[in-house]
Amino acid sequence: MTDSSSWQPPTPYGPPVSRQNRQFAAPAGTPGWTPPPRPGLIPLRPLTLGTLLSAAFQVLRRNPRPTFGFALLVNGGITLLTLIVVGAVTFFAVSRTLNATEADAATLGAGSVALIILSGLIPVALSIVASAVVQGVISLEVARATLGEKLKLSGLWRAARGRIGALIGWTLLITGAVIVALTVVSVVIALIIAFGGTAGIVIGVLLGVVFVTGAIVASVWLSTRLSLVPSVLMLERLPLRAAVVRSWSLTTGYFWKTLGIQLLVVVIVQTVAGIISAPLQLILGFASALFNPASDQTAFAVGIAVVYVLTIAVSIVFGAIAQVVQASTAALIYIDLRMRKEGLDLQLSHFVEARGAGDPTVPDPYFVGPTAPLGTGTGSTSLGDGPAWS
Repeated sequence: MTDSSSWQPPTPYGPPVSRQNRQFAAPAGTPGWTPPPRPGLIPLRPLTLGTLLSAAFQVLRRNPRPTFGFALLVNGGITLLTLIVVGAVTFFAVSRTLNATEADAATLGAGSVALIILSGLIPVALSIVASAVVQGVISLEVARATLGEKLKLSGLWRAARGRIGALIGWTLLITGAVIVALTVVSVVIALIIAFGGTAGIVIGVLLGVVFVTGAIVASVWLSTRLSLVPSVLMLERLPLRAAVVRSWSLTTGYFWKTLGIQLLVVVIVQTVAGIISAPLQLILGFASALFNPASDQTAFAVGIAVVYVLTIAVSIVFGAIAQVVQASTAALIYIDLRMRKEGLDLQLSHFVEARGAGDPTVPDPYFVGPTAPLGTGTGSTSLGDGPAWS
């Protein structure tokens, strides 16, 4: 006779199963067991290292236009703008210095250097902003691809509406904090060296070594703990402070895993880029000498220009690939940690099943607020299709 006091009603997803037992489920073919669904980019279960790495690179191939194409367009535009702005300012500054009188040459020379440096800050700032925008779009692409949706850039951009500003603000905040910290420490060390005599030089050098070591450790630690902030901002639509706390909470207990995966992806991307770009540059260098045996200065200049342009083109392409893969990795780590800690895989499965049954009232599974917006993405690839929530 079963004790009725110990009976509990079944949950909507079946009897409670611990995370550990779910990872060691019965093999395929066992009665009553089915593999986890895979409606899109990844299977809806906690991810293995191989699945996560392959999915990060599959983002490029699965939906290349709003991912690789967008990153390539942004990187190419920033590079072109940098060449135009810095090139024009440099040409103006150098021409002005060369045409100056001997008495004004030193003053104009110093001013020209400062002007060139300031002109370089504009593309750097735009590059930071553009990088944040690309990262936000890729985070949304990974999230919707996990549900089997394949959106165009217009749909992703509509889904990002209202959050791009927060993401840009976060990126600028981090950049500003780094610049301020470096400036303050550099000024302090410089003052110690300048006014401390021999002892000041020794103390300044030791402080510099300690600061560089501490800065590397702190930057690795903080960047890992806060690496999920962009995904939280875009998918959960939390305020900036809450997004920082959320990223910190999700990575608690998974610091080394998060750091290791991100470092592994960087090593893979940089290794592939080096393997391809190094022989290419070597071939271009030999080709320039081969087609200019007479050492004609004009032909040599043209060859150098061609090599330079092709090198920039290759760097833009690999920069776009690296940007997409690294942003995809961060978004996949975010989804994986939520699966492990919060059972997000069950919510995603429920969303996919409800959407397949034609239920338009199912809330967006990534949103954790008290009133989750409706997730009405259809998976269609027509222009402008995407989630109705904003």
